[in-house]
Amino acid sequence: MLLDYIKVFFVGGLICLIAQIMIDYFKMQTPYVMVTYVTVGTILTFLGIYEKIVDFGGSGATVPIMGFGYSLGKGVMNAIETDGFLGVLTGGVTATAGGIAAAVFFGYIVSVIFNPKAKPWLII
Repeated sequence: MLLDYIKVFFVGGLICLIAQIMIDYFKMQTPYVMVTYVTVGTILTFLGIYEKIVDFGGSGATVPIMGFGYSLGKGVMNAIETDGFLGVLTGGVTATAGGIAAAVFFGYIVSVIFNPKAKPWLII
C-alpha cells in the first residue's frame, strides 16, 4: 500500500514539476499551461499512452488537469463505439458533466459566501 502512495505522489509531482518548469523557465502564463495540459492529456489518451500512466500512477495521473483531458478523450472514444460519429460531439461533455457541474455549483456557492468584488482594472 505504501508503494501505491509513492507512485501516486511521484506521477502527480512529476506533472506539477513540468508545469512549474513551463511557468518559471518558459514564462508561460497559467491559462496556457492549463490548456496545454488538457490538450496533451487528450492526445496521449487517443494514442493509448495516458492509460498506461493512469495504470501506474492512479489518482496522481487522473486528478491533475491532464486527467480532465484524459476523461474527455475516454468519453469520446466510448461514445464513438456506442453512438458512432455523433459521439465525437457528445462523448467528452457526457463523460465530464459531473465535474463541470460541480465546479460551477461550488464556484457559485463560494462567490455567494465571500461576496467577490470586481477589480477596477478589469472593468471596461
